[in-house]
Amino acid sequence: MGKKSKNKLPKMECCVSKSKCSRCPLRMLKEGTLPEGYTVKKRKLVSVDGRKVTKKRLAKAA
Repeated sequence: MGKKSKNKLPKMECCVSKSKCSRCPLRMLKEGTLPEGYTVKKRKLVSVDGRKVTKKRLAKAA
């Protein structure tokens, strides 16, 4: 089985729900819990260095 991380991974895109979910990238950015090297642009999770965001890389960063 895969590794379980202590931190929740952010979603790839904000779902814009009224009661924001705990994995919302916008909320995680505001709280400072977003993994290093990632930011949010136009409600989508993006890599700071311009590389494509994949779940595999995101799991490694978290």
